[in-house]
Amino acid sequence: MLSQNPHLKISIIIPVLNEASTIASVISTAQKAKNIEIIVADGGSSDGTAEIATSLGVRVISTAPGRAAQMNAGAAAATGDILLFLHADTHLPPGYDSGARLALAKPSAVAGAYALKIDARSLCLRLVEIGVNWRSRFLQMPYGDQAIFLSSATFDKIGGFPDLPLMEDFEFVRRLKKQGCIEIVPQPVVTSARRWQQLGIVKTTAINQIVIIAYLLGVSPDRLVFWYKRQKKNSSEN
Repeated sequence: MLSQNPHLKISIIIPVLNEASTIASVISTAQKAKNIEIIVADGGSSDGTAEIATSLGVRVISTAPGRAAQMNAGAAAATGDILLFLHADTHLPPGYDSGARLALAKPSAVAGAYALKIDARSLCLRLVEIGVNWRSRFLQMPYGDQAIFLSSATFDKIGGFPDLPLMEDFEFVRRLKKQGCIEIVPQPVVTSARRWQQLGIVKTTAINQIVIIAYLLGVSPDRLVFWYKRQKKNSSEN
């Protein structure tokens, strides 16, 4: 638990790899808050992502590729009391800063995340949102696209994100659940529909569930990421 103190600094860490089309608007939205810093952890972009971020006045660090490695590097460079991990295609809601501080001020809270909204008109995606928000609130299992946040002390205590090529946020949240309650801020982040549109809503959802079940059954993350990338490649060729 942290006190509800507006002086608590929030470090927003954004892992990126070739996100030139989205990074400017994501950063601009995140900058509409008080007492924050933004760190863009670039895993080797070649499309000008780092240059765009730098032009917006945020700190850019170069890291090894891989979301877990990038987020851990960003956390190591952060100076905030609160760490907030933001995907490069996800926009934070107005007042997200006070929402995070208020959530972590609750006595049982060890971390938090936001409800999810997907930026496309589709009944199927509304159903996805309902499922995600139900899972987050009642099963205490938000995923990375919901902008997970926690104190820097808690992050250090659980050892940061596990060094996995896939499922790093899933395993991270499983570790957090052992420490206490994960608060869900009702104001939603708005994430891009691009991954559902790329593979199709039903197929994307099915692939995600297969990966989770396989991981829980002990299939190695290296095998899972190979299979996952093959599914994406096959879909793009069809």
